[in-house]
Amino acid sequence: MTTTTIQVPEETRDHLAQLAEERGLGLGRLVAQIAARQPSAAQIAERVATTRQVLRDRMGCTLTDEECEQGPNVLAHVYALAAGKLHSEWTRGA
Repeated sequence: MTTTTIQVPEETRDHLAQLAEERGLGLGRLVAQIAARQPSAAQIAERVATTRQVLRDRMGCTLTDEECEQGPNVLAHVYALAAGKLHSEWTRGA
């Protein structure tokens, strides 16, 4: 594996070194683990798109991307849609 050098302030290096030691890791391995846990903007966008598609395919969610981006009440709308769908299926089967 090819390695490289990154420059950080001394305080940051010391803090990372302490964390690495506490976890029984080398500094490079610690930084690699931290980086692996932080998704890039492209990865986040891909997850959002996948989640929206699952909502549409499996839950019958009819919200558009624009509606999903309108704010924090989107999850409440998704729950309401899912509850309505479940209620409809339940009453149809009764």
